[in-house]
Amino acid sequence: MMKKMLMAVIALMMTMSVSAQFFIYLSDGTIAQVDSISTIGHKYVDLGLSVKWADCNVGANSPEEYGDYFAWGEVEPKEVYSWSSYKWCTCNGLATTLTKYNTNPSYGTVDDKTVLETADDAAAANWGGAWRIPTKEEQEELRTKCTWTWINQNGVNGYKVIGPNGNSIFLPAAGYFSDSTLNYEGSGGYYWTSMLTSETLDFAYGMYCASEVDWFGYNRSYGLSIRPVCK
Repeated sequence: MMKKMLMAVIALMMTMSVSAQFFIYLSDGTIAQVDSISTIGHKYVDLGLSVKWADCNVGANSPEEYGDYFAWGEVEPKEVYSWSSYKWCTCNGLATTLTKYNTNPSYGTVDDKTVLETADDAAAANWGGAWRIPTKEEQEELRTKCTWTWINQNGVNGYKVIGPNGNSIFLPAAGYFSDSTLNYEGSGGYYWTSMLTSETLDFAYGMYCASEVDWFGYNRSYGLSIRPVCK
């Protein structure tokens, strides 16, 4: 009976909490307050935004690890990130021979898809559950509603991102891959969204976190980092 009452109190506290903290019931009968909760083996942090943000990149085991790099719409890392190895264009490796996610016949086969399907979402494919790559709007919310501070955390450069509720995540400056070259490691982080650019269909939106934090369209064949979100 006491345990049921405590669980009810915990649920009420989670619902009413104004600081977006979480409360868990421990085996010794005490209540603990934590900033993040595990979802199928991966932790998220509630920053006080519309979605919860993972505490590390896909392929990483800690916030400071770079993790894996993915071409846009692919779900496995690889050695070379180029049009010749890109999944969604024909074997001649031209950006004008796209076979999926295209609205213009000048770029290849038209299917009018502009947002990644779950099967092509590296966060969903590798982590499962409700995890997915964020939309441009969700990354924009992170960019504009949080405080960004460039720091060195445990020997790794990157941004500490503090949400409206005071909780934070760390985005390492993992750089990005073009062909087999890792660019800007230690000086910039590059993170995919799930959305194509509207101007150039062989590019997709990504957020870069370097001397400033802003948007850019990146070649879909490049290998960028992924920081998942969930509801």
